[in-house]
Amino acid sequence: MKIDVQSLGTFNRLAHEGAEQATQSLCQMTGLDAVVDVTKITLVNRADVGEQLADGDYVGVQFAFDGELAGDTVLVFDRAGSETIVESLVPGGSGDDAMARSSVEEIGNIMMSGFIDGWADFLETTIEHSTPNYVEGDGTAMLPDPPSDEERDHVFVFKSEIEWVGESVSFYIYMFPEYGPLADVMSRTTDTEDDAIPVDKLEVFNEMTKDGTAQAAANVEMMTGIETEAEVTQLSFAPIEDVPKQVGTDTYVGTVVEFTGVPSGFLLVLFDEASAVHIAEAMMPVEMDADELTDQHEMAIEELGNIMTSGFVDGWANVLQTSVEHTPPRLVHDMGSAIVDPLAAQVGQHQEHAFIIDSEMRTDDIEFGAEIHALPNEKELRQALDELLVERADETEADVEKIF
Repeated sequence: MKIDVQSLGTFNRLAHEGAEQATQSLCQMTGLDAVVDVTKITLVNRADVGEQLADGDYVGVQFAFDGELAGDTVLVFDRAGSETIVESLVPGGSGDDAMARSSVEEIGNIMMSGFIDGWADFLETTIEHSTPNYVEGDGTAMLPDPPSDEERDHVFVFKSEIEWVGESVSFYIYMFPEYGPLADVMSRTTDTEDDAIPVDKLEVFNEMTKDGTAQAAANVEMMTGIETEAEVTQLSFAPIEDVPKQVGTDTYVGTVVEFTGVPSGFLLVLFDEASAVHIAEAMMPVEMDADELTDQHEMAIEELGNIMTSGFVDGWANVLQTSVEHTPPRLVHDMGSAIVDPLAAQVGQHQEHAFIIDSEMRTDDIEFGAEIHALPNEKELRQALDELLVERADETEADVEKIF
């Protein structure tokens, strides 16, 4: 299967419009105001599906759909948010488990009917969906099993995040299409073979990124002595204007570098403020007792960002057998969206959409979490994948006969 950027953009817009239709239905029912914050297409290893929801408590509904597209969708509310929604429909209903469940099913049925109908209208076909199946729990319980295509390690996930205006409520729409029908539909919308990207190459690149994250985690462990594990790695696609929203408004401390070569772009290593203090102090020769960042903390973060970046980018260079250089790390301390916005604007001078590479790492020893975000030039990413296809097949640990 090959897809071009225009095709990905079309499907991203379609998912976004479907989410807006679902959100509008919800607003009409409840009288509350909500907006679709960001929609993206993610290629993710099936083992990592649902990691974003792993530590929360959620309720929602699942649907199966069948037709020209087939698969599963799920509408996910955090439990506190669902209570706000139920109260807007049935005052006092959130205190009655049966009433609350019935209300979530009713809302979900109306919302997701609009979401699926939008896809059917675009494809000029009929897509049937099942009755809603109520679910509750953490991420594992909320999301359906990935499509049972055992030959593929990766799945496409369409995900929309919706924010409630003026309320502490958010919810998510996930769509898990089966690979075969999706491949057929996407292939029909791919106009230019020259600009098309083999999906198998994106899967290989995602695995390269996973290896780079593991190397970055190993570098953290080497510098600090703290056992660190790489967690989620995923390759997403979104309009360039939505890229800053994906990092959000939380405050981060970290580093930004520009990397050059094939591909080129920007790479960010970001820590939440508490993690930055803890991991920096783990690198210091003397114990400190500070709750806020000092100059010493910032110097340690710069050093750590540099070694993490090197490990991450070197993983790409090793597989592609090319040179990927990067600038010295620049310290940043701001809201995530404010950090990313000027970088996205610079990349957006040459492209309307962006591939975003997201990785996370965690440790159980101290309170510590880190995120790595890469924003590569889209045309050069295609070039890198072409080189992987033609010249570098023997440099990857992937199944060469199957993939190339």
